[in-house]
Amino acid sequence: MATEEAWYEIVAGVLKQQKVDLVTYVPDNVLRPLIDLVHADPFFTAFAVAREEEGLGINAGAWLGGRRGILLMQTSGFATLPNALASLSVPFQIPSLLMVSERGTMGEFNIGQQLVARTMRPVLDTLLIENHTLSRVEDVAFIMDRSITQAFATQAPCCFILSPLLTGGKVFAK
Repeated sequence: MATEEAWYEIVAGVLKQQKVDLVTYVPDNVLRPLIDLVHADPFFTAFAVAREEEGLGINAGAWLGGRRGILLMQTSGFATLPNALASLSVPFQIPSLLMVSERGTMGEFNIGQQLVARTMRPVLDTLLIENHTLSRVEDVAFIMDRSITQAFATQAPCCFILSPLLTGGKVFAK
């Protein structure tokens, strides 16, 4: 009997195939399974950063030094990044990979999360940053593999938005 891999196992597998070995992140409960997995795997160097801009800068420096990285965060953390993306990643053609656990939808109670969720995609589009919402486990490997290949080939940022339909999202008290 075949068992289906979890989304975070697929993500880690694609990152390995693409030689993305540096994982910076701002802690997030939805991303916890992926964070735990990369910490347990000696292929990856993974560590928490205090702010999203810090992770973006570390990953940019790593790229200039020949390494590939990805920054993990939740939706509200994305709101701190547009200036860094517009003044570092985009003009200097740094293929910054971002992965965002989506909050602000499907029963969200926090208005701050809702506002960022509504503006995140338009901001990414305005900055001409390729972005994909991952909603189905069967699409994760294909979308990530092709998009990471494109990001490195074109030296352009790319953002993966993890829908609650994929991750189960944040569990809210009733």
